[in-house]
Amino acid sequence: MDWTIQFDRRVSTDLPELKILQEEPMSRHTSFRIGGPAKRMAFPHSAGELLKLLRIARFCEANPLVIGNGTNLLAPDEGLDRLVIGLSHGLNRIENGPEPNTIMAEAGVSLARAADFACKQGLSGLEFAHGIPGTVGGGVCMNAGAYGGEIKQVLSGAAVLFPEEEQARFLYAEALDLSYRHSLLLEKPESVLLHAVFRLTPGDSNEIMETMRDLMQRRKVSQPLEWPSAGSTFKRPEGYFAGTLIDQCGLKGLTAGGAQVSEKHAGFLINRGGATCADMKALIAQVQERVLQETGVQLEPEVRFL
Repeated sequence: MDWTIQFDRRVSTDLPELKILQEEPMSRHTSFRIGGPAKRMAFPHSAGELLKLLRIARFCEANPLVIGNGTNLLAPDEGLDRLVIGLSHGLNRIENGPEPNTIMAEAGVSLARAADFACKQGLSGLEFAHGIPGTVGGGVCMNAGAYGGEIKQVLSGAAVLFPEEEQARFLYAEALDLSYRHSLLLEKPESVLLHAVFRLTPGDSNEIMETMRDLMQRRKVSQPLEWPSAGSTFKRPEGYFAGTLIDQCGLKGLTAGGAQVSEKHAGFLINRGGATCADMKALIAQVQERVLQETGVQLEPEVRFL
């Protein structure tokens, strides 16, 4: 039996207020603006509602996928035969944390909003995150970073729900095994981060704001923010910069269908209009092949293929 039949029945009974969309295009929920329809997409408004939804999804074998802003995802053209759960519309509470100089942010809070909130509290440490387009959940999972800062430097810990457990538990940063674009949560893709606590440093709000403005201006000058992308497409190879290698190989402007290596920053592969998942995958493969041939360096995608 199609899992959606049982799923629809259970949700209508157990979560009648939950917003559910059918055959929802993933192109509306990924920063690449690429992806076919998900069979079902849900938008829980609280951690309690999310936990109930996950129990239903696993019982119905809906293979749930939890996402934030979809800023590091490449969804297939044929769509997803699974339940996608979007957190950025509902789990977006942010407040002062349980200890001095900490803030608590739910998984759907954007990193930009978290940085703004910290600034208003006179807390420094999240300035680097202000221009990163993802959410707290994705940022912790990927140990997001930019301009010399990364989540690992400021994370106290996070509440995480593992599929084999009934309740979420709080893991301190050390237990999350954060390293370059990696965390324990990537090794356990069915785990779900509910909220994170950041430990920050007292500072002057005006100085913090000025730093964020400066970093944003640097982004606007150097990055193709006007086009859909997933930010840096490749991880930084040890001892190199991916964008520099791609540029040195003369690949700026290389296209595959609607996908293109940005002429502004070679580390960004962009959707110039109408790009498909197949286009982007083909372009990624071409870039990897050329860079390997000419430099001997194997580029590893930072983008997550669904």
